[in-house]
Order: sequence, then C-alpha cells, then structure tokens
Amino acid sequence: MTSDTKDNFPPVQGGGSLILAWQIKNKHVLVVGGGEVAAGRILNVLNADAKVTVVSPSSGLNPEVRHRIANDEVTHIDRVFQPSDLESLPLNNGPPDMVLVAIDDPAASTQIWKLCKEHRIPANIADVPPECDFYFGSVHRDGPLQIMVSTNGKGPRLASSIRKWIGSQLPTNIGDAIERIGELRARLRQIAPNPDEGPKRMRWMTSVSDAYSWDEMCGLTDEDIDNLLKFYPPNDVPQLDMLKAMRGGREPEDIDIFDGSFGFSVVA
Repeated sequence: MTSDTKDNFPPVQGGGSLILAWQIKNKHVLVVGGGEVAAGRILNVLNADAKVTVVSPSSGLNPEVRHRIANDEVTHIDRVFQPSDLESLPLNNGPPDMVLVAIDDPAASTQIWKLCKEHRIPANIADVPPECDFYFGSVHRDGPLQIMVSTNGKGPRLASSIRKWIGSQLPTNIGDAIERIGELRARLRQIAPNPDEGPKRMRWMTSVSDAYSWDEMCGLTDEDIDNLLKFYPPNDVPQLDMLKAMRGGREPEDIDIFDGSFGFSVVA
C-alpha cells in the first residue's frame, strides 16, 4: 500500500530499550550477592518499596548490606545461591518476581541467568548486558521526580555524567512543586470521581500546570488548593493574585483584582 502524500510519521530508531517505570511495590526481589554492586541494587529496589531477599554468605557482605540486614530492611539467607531459590523463598514461600545477580563468578552468573529464563523470571546480571532483561540507568531523584538516563549498557559512567548535568539544570524546588500538583490531582479526583470527567480533569490540570511557575506551585497552601478546586466546575484557572486574595475564607465575587483595564486596583 502506498500513500500519495508525504508521511510525517517519526522514523523507527532501533537499538533502544523500552524505558518504563516498573511498579514493584510489595513484589519479591531476589538479590544474589552482598558486595558493593549488590548494595546499590538493593537500595534501588527498596526505594521502589519492594520486598527483598538477599542470598549471600555472611563473609561476602559489605557494610551497607550488613546495615540493611541488621535493620530488618531485607531478609538474609546465609549461603550461596541454590536453584530451588527460584521456586520458593521466605516471605511468600513462592518464586521471586525479579532476580538481581551481583557476584564475581561469571560461570555461576550465567547459570543463574539460564535458570531464570527457564522459570520466566526477569533477571539482571550485573555488568553483563547480553544477560539482562532490563538495565539499571543513572537516576536523578528529587522526591516524586525520577529521571533515568540509559546508554543501553554501553557507557554507564557517561550516563552518570549526563544525569548529573541534567540534575544541575533543574529548579531546586521541582520536587516540592510536583508534590503540590500530586495533592491537587488527588483532591480533584475526590470531587470529580466520575470516569466521564476524565478528559475534563486532564485538560484542567494541564491548564493549571501551565498557569503557575515552579516557585508559585511550591508556595500553594492547602487552603490555596481548596480554593483552586472551586474553579474546576466552570473550567477556569485563576491568577495567583486571586488565590492569595481568597485566603481567609473570601470568595471570588468579593474580590477585585486589577487587570490593567482601569486606572485603579482594590485588593484587600
């Protein structure tokens, strides 16, 4: 089939990865190994609220992993990996949902990878890109904001440098602003829960996000958010001066905001 018009569709760029936010809250992650790399992997998945089991002889644990174990942040099995670990582990007495391997034994790592494939369990073998269902990129974190830079396993050190540069360009309060937007969205869903309201909610939230700067968004109080929601039914977004003037229980109709069309302003 051919087209008589010029296509304006984006070209396919092969060789990439599908970058997703993998929700592993309360999922069971098996970490094989207890050294420095394992410690980083453990922190990654704990930050995502996963349940973690570490299989490693105590002699191979670094100080950070020992700290996680001592504080009951992870479950520790003091021995080397066994194939049966992919079938049943403590916590849920079932197979893990994800396996992360970080041991200095290439042959053993490859064997674990093959076993994971047999059991259809997603796995990552540290520093062996061909034996990975997914990669760990370099992540910038500011509260709810996460930005990952991936080089598809080709240049982890370069990814770290790029991530630091991106982080340095962002507003220092961007995480706080996103928190306020999240609170606004949650309250909006409470007052307009009907699925039919979905398109209107999305359009209104887009308008709100475009109306205020990061600093202005961070400065919104709980009262400001409550007042802002009053403008959702008429599908309007007030100026920041209006929201500030409404503090203390005042209603929009009781407030005069100077808009430049007259030679005076009345703002209490």
